[in-house]
Amino acid sequence: MVEFFERNRFILAFVVLNAIAGMSVGVAKITTSLYAVALNASALELSLIAGVQSVGVLLMSMPVGVLVDQYGPKRLFMAGSLLGGVGYLLLSRAQAPLPLALGSLFVSFCMPSRFVSMNAVFMQQLEKVGVARAGWLRGTHMIGFFLIGPALAVSIIHSVNYSGTYLLIALSFVLTAALSPYVTSHYQRSAASARKLSFVSLKAQFNALFSDRELVQISAIEFSCQAINQYYTFFIVAIAINHYGFSAHTAASLVSVQGAVFILALFTLGGWVQRLGVLRAYQLSFTVMGIALLLLGVCQKPEWLWVGGGCLGLGSGLLQTVNISRFATIGARIGRGSVAGINAFAGPSGSLMGGVLGGMVGQMLGLQKTFLLFIPVLLGLSMVIRWRPMLSAAYANVGLAAHGASQVSSNGKDK
Repeated sequence: MVEFFERNRFILAFVVLNAIAGMSVGVAKITTSLYAVALNASALELSLIAGVQSVGVLLMSMPVGVLVDQYGPKRLFMAGSLLGGVGYLLLSRAQAPLPLALGSLFVSFCMPSRFVSMNAVFMQQLEKVGVARAGWLRGTHMIGFFLIGPALAVSIIHSVNYSGTYLLIALSFVLTAALSPYVTSHYQRSAASARKLSFVSLKAQFNALFSDRELVQISAIEFSCQAINQYYTFFIVAIAINHYGFSAHTAASLVSVQGAVFILALFTLGGWVQRLGVLRAYQLSFTVMGIALLLLGVCQKPEWLWVGGGCLGLGSGLLQTVNISRFATIGARIGRGSVAGINAFAGPSGSLMGGVLGGMVGQMLGLQKTFLLFIPVLLGLSMVIRWRPMLSAAYANVGLAAHGASQVSSNGKDK
C-alpha cells in the first residue's frame, strides 16, 4: 500500500487538489447563476454576468503562460487562489446584477494563474502517467465542478444564503493555495524554454497560435466546444426555471447530469480513443454534440433536457480527451507554459462568445432556440477535419501523438 501511494504520489495529490478547485468554481458558478435569477436579472444582464466571467481569463491567459515558463507554477497558483478568495469576499456584498457582474469580472482576472499553472504541470507529467489518462486533467476538475458543486451550492445557499455561500467559496480558495505545493513542486522548469514577460514574448505566443497549423486547428475546436458548454452551463438553469417551472435544485441537476457523463467519458474513453484515432474520434464527438443541441433546442417535454445534457456531456468528453493529448504533444515542441497559456486563451475566448453573444441572440430568438445555432458550427468543423486535415502522419492517432511527444522531449525537435 505504501509503495502504491509512493508510486502514484503525484496523480493522487493532483486529483485531490484539482477536485477541490473544481468544486469551489462549480459552487461559485451555480451560485452566481441562481443569484442573478433571484435578483431578477434580464436576459441581457444574464449574458453580461456570464460573459465577464471569461474577460479576465481571456486577457491574462497568455501573460500567465509566459510567467509559468519564467517563474514556474507554484507561486502563480498560490497568488491566483488568494486573490480569487478576495474577489469572492467582494461578491458576498453584491446586492444587484451590476455589482455581481463587476465582482465576477475581478475574479476572472485571478483564475488563469490557477488553471494555466495546473495545465502546465499536468502536460509535463502526462509523459509519465500515460496518454490514456489525458482526460484526467479535465475529469478531476469536473468532478467538483459538475457533480459536487451544483448540488452543494443549492444546499449551502439554503443554509447560509448567497452572502454566506460566497464567504465559504473564498475560504476554499485559501485552502487550495495551501495544498497546491504538493502538486506544483513536481514541475521542472526547462532552461531552454525560460522566458521573461515582455511584448516580444507575448507576440511570439500569439504568432504560435496563428502560425502553427496543428495549434490553429485544435484551438478552433477548443473555442467552439467551450462556447457551447458555457452557454449550456449558464443558461440551462434559467431556461429550466423560467420556461419549465423547475425548482432551483432540479435546474442545477441538469448541470450535474451533463457533468456526470462528461466526467465518465474523460476517465473511461482515453484508451478507446487511442485505438479509434483522432479523426474518427472528432467526427463522432461532433455528431453526438449535434444530436444534443438538436434535442435541447426543440424539445417541448422537460425530460428531454436531461437526455440532451447527457449527450452533450458524452460528446464534449470525447472531444476533450483528444484535444488535451494534442495540446500536450505540441507543448513538448514549443514549451508547455506557452501551450498551456494558448489552451487557456482559446477555451475562455469561446466561453466569452458563448455567454455574451449567446445571451444577446437568446434575448431576440429565445434562450432555448439558440442551441440550434451552434449546430452549423459543428458541421463546419467536421467538414474542415474531413476535407482539409492538418494532421501529419505522426499524429494520425492519439497513441502516435503521445509517442511523438516523447521523441520530441528527448531529441528536442519535431518528429
